[in-house]
Order: sequence, then C-alpha cells, then structure tokens
Amino acid sequence: MDFGVLLGQAYQSFVQQLHAHLAEHGHEVLGASYGYVLRSLSESPRTASQLGEQLGITAQGAAKVVDEMVRHDYVERRPDPADKRAKLLHLAPRGEDMLRTVREFHAAYEQRLAERVGSAQVATTRAVLDEIKDEATEPARVRTFRSL
Repeated sequence: MDFGVLLGQAYQSFVQQLHAHLAEHGHEVLGASYGYVLRSLSESPRTASQLGEQLGITAQGAAKVVDEMVRHDYVERRPDPADKRAKLLHLAPRGEDMLRTVREFHAAYEQRLAERVGSAQVATTRAVLDEIKDEATEPARVRTFRSL
C-alpha cells in the first residue's frame, strides 16, 4: 500500500472512532473545524474575524462555523468590553465538555495503542509524524484537516 494511502486510512479510522466516542457522550460533530475552534477558544476569546484568520479561512467561513456551533450550544457570543460593536466568542459549557471529551479520547487512544505495540513504537510514530508535519514548505492551513 502506498505510504500516503496508509496515512490517510489510518487517519480516517482514527476520526471514525473519535466521532463514535463523541456520539456516545452526546456530541455531534457537524463541521470539520469544530476541534480547531474549540482549541482556539480554550486559549482565549476571539472575534469571528480573528478566528477566521487563525484557522486560515475567510471571515464568512468562520461566521458560518461559529453560527452552527452557537446553534448547537458549543460557543457563545458575548460583548467585547473593549469594543462595544464587536462580539467575542467564548466556549459554552457544552463546548468545554466536548473539548474535554476529545482530549480524553486522544489520551486513551494513544494509551491503547501503546499497550498494543509498545510505548517506544508510539514515540517513534510521533517522531515520524512530527517530521512529516515539519517538512511542509508552507504553513499548513487548519481547514485542510478533518478532525477534532
């Protein structure tokens, strides 16, 4: 099997398991950018424009993702104390729960993998994936990824 195909299939398997885990915990993933939005807003509140810039998508694209996440109670809009015309995006309690659930899944997935193939193999896999990621000549755009 070609290396890239193997990487893609491994990633798809991971994403399927993650989405099943989220569904078991009452979370539906409707957009590919949810995880990046949750992680970004967990660092600090942002405007939709700032979020779009960080994710490498248009302001309209960011607004669409945010609207969907607000409708599903993952994100809240609040007035910006520094600019009354602007709204800051914050994680809603449901968004915090989803992010916590995702992080727990990631840790448990890696632990299960280490139990199957050994910690050294997982460490080597991490190193190889970091090398592949760092090899890119242009900064990766978050929107090209499809997972939480």
